[in-house]
Amino acid sequence: METKSWKEIKDAVYGVQGTERREELQRDFESFKIGLMLKKAREEKNLTQSQLAEIVDKKREYISRIENNGNNLTLKTLFDIVEKGLGGKVKIQIEL
Repeated sequence: METKSWKEIKDAVYGVQGTERREELQRDFESFKIGLMLKKAREEKNLTQSQLAEIVDKKREYISRIENNGNNLTLKTLFDIVEKGLGGKVKIQIEL
């Protein structure tokens, strides 16, 4: 049995880099990472999801969804959570 690298497995399952399916996977992964970063920041501030939700005028369930999967997070909400809710700053990088 031939051992495959993680890159070879990703290429086989999701397509090589640059393909639509692979780019979709990468976007989903970046959204997931945003959710994890927000959760970690919230926990470091010793805030519950309910407390953060109240600060940014959202429902606790919405904060939970963002932390578990950052999909469908608007930039306005991201800025509100980070700046108003957590007292931080958002830095966005675009690569071309």
